[in-house]
Amino acid sequence: MMAPKGKVKKVISAHNTELDSRMGGGLPVGSLTMIEGGSGSGKSVLSQQIMWGALQDGFIVSLFSSENSVKSLVTQMKSIDLDIFDFLLMGKFKMYPMELSHLGEKAVATLIEAMHHEGSLGRDIMVVDSFTSAIIHTNNDQTILHFFEECKRLCAKGITVLVTMHSETMDSDMIGSIRSMCDGHLVLRSSQDGQKLVKTLEVAKIRGASSVTGSIFGFDVEPGWGMRVIPISKARG
Repeated sequence: MMAPKGKVKKVISAHNTELDSRMGGGLPVGSLTMIEGGSGSGKSVLSQQIMWGALQDGFIVSLFSSENSVKSLVTQMKSIDLDIFDFLLMGKFKMYPMELSHLGEKAVATLIEAMHHEGSLGRDIMVVDSFTSAIIHTNNDQTILHFFEECKRLCAKGITVLVTMHSETMDSDMIGSIRSMCDGHLVLRSSQDGQKLVKTLEVAKIRGASSVTGSIFGFDVEPGWGMRVIPISKARG
């Protein structure tokens, strides 16, 4: 695992002081974290912020995306001051656009195979954004659980895994089982309050950071700035 100046990093920092402080300093290395939320709640932006922070600290990151092409991701991240172009050129960041919806029942198995391949190449962090399209085309709950079991196997090798998903695509028993398997659980919500769209992030669980469990805070995503933590009262105007 790469880390600057010979130091072994124990957490993945988002390199956003306010965000890190509310997540107990960052996500533990070798952990499995689920970023859960509805459409437009900020799941992709949060995962991008964490990826960017990890790259700043010398980690090697692989992204499996059903949301972006390489070009659109670079443009999107640069617009919020998270420029990853140099990391792409240096091979520190790899992105694999995946049309999971077109793979049907093979989507989960294909994703697992790709992730294990990346793991064999010495990647430090893997991000799946998002797993929702694979879930929609998988009728077997055991297949979904198997995916998260394989993620845990990668974590046992010291790899950190982040998975974004829409929880409403699964029944309560299934989502409960997945949450219990994860070391980290972040819940994003967005709601309309009058004329204002309010975005909040709940730190439902982070292994080893019990002091922040259950904390809820508001945030904005601003061009040229990225994620900015704000009081919920201000988020609601």
